[in-house]
Amino acid sequence: MKSLLRSIGYCLLLGIAALALVQFWFLIHIWYWVDHDPGTTAFMHARLDRIRDKTPGAVLQHQWVPYNRIAVSLKRAIISAEDAKFLDHEGFDWDGIQKAYEKNLKKGKIVSGGSTISQQLAKNLFLSGERTWWRKAQEAVITVMIETVMTKRRILEIYLNVIEWGNGVFGAQAAARYHFNTAAANLSAEQSAQLAAMVPSPRRYGRGSETPYLQKRKDIILSRMNSAAVP
Repeated sequence: MKSLLRSIGYCLLLGIAALALVQFWFLIHIWYWVDHDPGTTAFMHARLDRIRDKTPGAVLQHQWVPYNRIAVSLKRAIISAEDAKFLDHEGFDWDGIQKAYEKNLKKGKIVSGGSTISQQLAKNLFLSGERTWWRKAQEAVITVMIETVMTKRRILEIYLNVIEWGNGVFGAQAAARYHFNTAAANLSAEQSAQLAAMVPSPRRYGRGSETPYLQKRKDIILSRMNSAAVP
């Protein structure tokens, strides 16, 4: 019996040590990305694999641009659409999470996530898209790391450079080129609002897409942009 308990104890210690090493690996990467730009993300790798299943040899459209070369209107639009309390919270919008929970409960399925920009960035940088309790728990831990180590400006800069804006189109620069044939620095307020409106379902909209839902969401974002504070 003592031998069994000792074996169980060793296994638990090994499990805890392995978990701690994984967390340290995440933290080291986040520290490195404070001053260095991530060339790719876990989500980008996953998307490329899926695209190559149908089109071998395909490449992602992605070009990193620094924060000051992204239109302020796009920063305002994204914050208005995705995380209005971005500058105020420490990674989690508890009111938003509660509202999302109530909405999902009412609909009987997951229709809203309530995730902040920091949470979305944690998922995109490191995790899969599966909806499991373990994945959500790990996302929360990484979110705390990101908020602790990075400034809000850096979080938003990375986020704008790695999120998807079309099938295989990643980051503000590639999105501006693909959808509007312009640079991220030159996006108008209306173009920025349209890009922000696409974020929840980016692969639904190709070049020149225009739907009643997209127009309605774009108008709502436009009406909120002037009050959005950006880092």
